[in-house]
Amino acid sequence: MCGIVAYVGSREAAPILLDGLKRLEYRGYDSAGIAVLTGDHFEIRRDVGKLNNLIGKVSAAPVHGSVGIGHTRWATHGEPSERNAHPHTSASGEVVVVHNGIVENFIPLKEELQAEGVTFTSDTDTEVIVHLVDRYLHAGFPFTEAARRAIAHLRGAHGIVLLSLREPGTIVAARVGHAGGVVVGQGQGEMFIASDMPALLEHTREMAFLDPGQMVVVTRDGFRASTLEGEPLDLPLQSVSWDPVAAEKGNYKHFMQKEIHEQVRSIGDTIAGRVDFEHGRVMLPDLNLTPEYAKRIRRIVLTACGTAAHAGMVGRLLIERLAHIPAEVEIASEFRYRDPILDSDTVVIAISQSGETADTLAAMEEARRKGARLWSIVNVIGSQAMRMADGYISMQSGPEIGVASTKAFTAPLVDLYLLALHLAEMRGTLSDDERRARVAELRRLPRLVGECLARESEVERVAVALQHMDHCLYLGRGINMPIAYEGALKLKEISYIHAEGYPAGEMKHGPIALIEPSMPVVALAPRDPWYEKMLSQVEQAKARGGVVMAVVTDGDSLMPSKADHTLFVPEVSWMLSPVLTVIPLQMLAYHIAVLRGCDVDQPRNLAKSVTVE
Repeated sequence: MCGIVAYVGSREAAPILLDGLKRLEYRGYDSAGIAVLTGDHFEIRRDVGKLNNLIGKVSAAPVHGSVGIGHTRWATHGEPSERNAHPHTSASGEVVVVHNGIVENFIPLKEELQAEGVTFTSDTDTEVIVHLVDRYLHAGFPFTEAARRAIAHLRGAHGIVLLSLREPGTIVAARVGHAGGVVVGQGQGEMFIASDMPALLEHTREMAFLDPGQMVVVTRDGFRASTLEGEPLDLPLQSVSWDPVAAEKGNYKHFMQKEIHEQVRSIGDTIAGRVDFEHGRVMLPDLNLTPEYAKRIRRIVLTACGTAAHAGMVGRLLIERLAHIPAEVEIASEFRYRDPILDSDTVVIAISQSGETADTLAAMEEARRKGARLWSIVNVIGSQAMRMADGYISMQSGPEIGVASTKAFTAPLVDLYLLALHLAEMRGTLSDDERRARVAELRRLPRLVGECLARESEVERVAVALQHMDHCLYLGRGINMPIAYEGALKLKEISYIHAEGYPAGEMKHGPIALIEPSMPVVALAPRDPWYEKMLSQVEQAKARGGVVMAVVTDGDSLMPSKADHTLFVPEVSWMLSPVLTVIPLQMLAYHIAVLRGCDVDQPRNLAKSVTVE
């Protein structure tokens, strides 16, 4: 999450760091900072708000040196402020760190360090990392080993970059879990590190990409890689194409695959800056919502098209369950024509990746004409759907190039969960303890998404088995019913296989007539309140000769004993389960399409932004 840049070489580091951060601005942030090794100490400049504020501060008080790190931050722990901006420094001043991710166990780590006499100077979870490294340095371990031992304490998914006065020409970087990328760039007598390639393309096209569980030790003359356990690795450099479009793909074959894997970052960024984990609160200031109006709301209508409408279906259940507001989902192309009954106590929420979808904009215009309050959930900042709305939530997904939406589906699922919790607090529909528990569940979500992505090879095996099918039925119940719709849509969009999503309870009201060995059934069956019902549906499909592929929760042995193919997802609260259950379906559609030789990123007849009726 956020943006990271690091440099070691012979040039002035500060301009390189600031330029790299500028190229990562698309990721979103609320503060920024750099640390540059100057003589025998680190010079640090940090500021809140846009990068230009930091650039102005560096211009007013220049920093000189040829080793440094920089960061743009979305707040996860502690409000946006200069004291909470990265980089963070250890108490001794010997170590600095920048970090992407959420330290899930930061509270017990912080208490442990405070008991040892460490004083914290920020409200962030990140600061525990630098104090842990400092602890091991002062216990006599070399910098690299101190970093390795410190990282071993952390739970969650992380991208971490460290500098130390003990080894002033060395940078240590690590990727723990699927927390975005860590890219190493090699120049002539200089080396670079970044969280994404755009920060490096100005300087080098020779890059190496860390996988989860790997770390690198970088000097101006090169790098050496190892596992987090210390086993040496051969991390090959790749020559990235000079074609800027191809370069953006990195080491992925297609943009869709890259964007599926970017969901750890996009979900982390969606949470960041909006969740106060310490107090168990959600903050959505751009909604312009007051407690008085929140209590007035009598009805919420979510309107969208395609994938965004499926996100709205999940949001409907969350809003009703948590905030106790009646909610409904309207396909935008129908909503605008049916003379909907709306008033000033109705909120219409438009969901659109591009913010320029013609039918959705027309639905918003109709809602405005009828006097409803308008909110939008959009990915493109400054889009028309954002400008038209009385308030908005930005998805924080970053650019999505592949036509079939992936990360811009899971991000609004989290946005809608946040919205439901925000409304619940303002309306007093949850106890403080329940609200805190619901908020705390978000802390693990990026890591759990990463665990899903780490199982791609299992999905590939199922894709090989199912690649020749001509039809497929997707079944889900409750909060995962919309995921059945979304999984079927993904398969249709990019593999051109006829697929249908259906409420599982409706199977025996018609679709059961279609079930036979040549029509596989994909069953969404995590451990949720509808699990036993889904078990019955799988039994019915198998009794009629159906081939069943089930998505189930880790540790389940019953459902896998009945299904022909099984894909597992980590255990999570049922309200957040759609974020995980959709990921194997995205990967399944992708790999089947690749096996069938389809144009994954630009499927026939489809456009990324549908700006006509």
